[in-house]
Amino acid sequence: MSKVLIIGAGGVGNVVAKKCAMLPEVFSEIMLASRTKSKCDKIASEIKNQTVRTAQVDADNVPELVALINGFKPFMVINVALPYQDLTIMDACLETGVHYMDTANYEPKDVAKFEYSWQWAYQDRFKEKGLMALLGCGFDPGVTGVYTAYAAKHHIDEIEYLDIVDCNAGDHGKAFATNFNPEINIREITQKGRYYENGEWVETEPLEFHKPIDYPNIGDRESYLLYHEELESLVKNFPTIKRARFWMTFGQEYIKHLEVLQNVGMTSIEPIQFQGQEIIPLEFLKALLPEPSSLGENYEGETSIGCQIKGKKDGKDQTYYVWNNCSHQAAYDEVGGQGVAYTTGVPAMIGAMMMITGEWMKAGVYNVEEFNPDPFMEMLNKHGLPWNEKVGLTLPHEY
Repeated sequence: MSKVLIIGAGGVGNVVAKKCAMLPEVFSEIMLASRTKSKCDKIASEIKNQTVRTAQVDADNVPELVALINGFKPFMVINVALPYQDLTIMDACLETGVHYMDTANYEPKDVAKFEYSWQWAYQDRFKEKGLMALLGCGFDPGVTGVYTAYAAKHHIDEIEYLDIVDCNAGDHGKAFATNFNPEINIREITQKGRYYENGEWVETEPLEFHKPIDYPNIGDRESYLLYHEELESLVKNFPTIKRARFWMTFGQEYIKHLEVLQNVGMTSIEPIQFQGQEIIPLEFLKALLPEPSSLGENYEGETSIGCQIKGKKDGKDQTYYVWNNCSHQAAYDEVGGQGVAYTTGVPAMIGAMMMITGEWMKAGVYNVEEFNPDPFMEMLNKHGLPWNEKVGLTLPHEY
């Protein structure tokens, strides 16, 4: 039993807090903190089986974070705030001597760029303090890394080709909305794509490559090649990989809205002067769009996220596909949130459980695929994200 401090009270923070509260034998005390305390209070008021404490904190401010952590004295911090705040929260954890976990890697506020280098640079500092930092423990990144490690442990000796495929076939009824923080989501989609092939990163124009992919229980959906952070850690930790790519679905209405917003400059992160004050267009757009955590109630359909893997088993070609389908409505019925937040929040809770129980615990900074995948896979089945697998099926591996 351990105390946890959850930082971030958006859609994912809601799921993490509620899923942790369902396991008081693991999470003995919970504090939920955010820049806006009223968001924390609302989530806490909906949790009936355990008292969740709440607090206000500016996650950009290390002294504030240190004071909060020292006051509560948690075993670990679960960071589901903004990726811009990863480093300040890691600094506060080092200063206070508590373990750290997040669901998305650091990216600087002023450049639409995300990579693990900034956080991997903390390796020695965490080791010296005897603390652990677990990076990217959502679904993608997160479960996709666990899936890959599970494939390597049980089905494929040498992974050669990896395609991560992510489909949201849900309908929230809005003309245009993002399923997680609009600022992060739009930055991710509008930057250039990248994939890994033969030891090199190949850059593409935004959404340049796309193809229909057949998703279980959903069918063919047009899927676009993006760069996604777990590719960076997976090709490092599985050096036999010859090619790694990430695909995500977008509806034509979404693409059309995004193109118009880009064309008029609303997705820019460059500051502009407006009526005597400096604003960033993308931040203004975020204020206009629906709050992702508000989308759950009328959300229909499901997500499907998985790994399609090809490689060698006992010297022979082998394929493996492992995936989860998550119903938006079932997620809302359980925790009052939509499926995209649920698929991120449940793995965050499981990752914290792995650390608290000692299943995954060693000093330093690590990605999820560096640990034994088996207990995590077992917990996915128990806590709402059951997985399916197919061995030996035909996988399309070309554009």
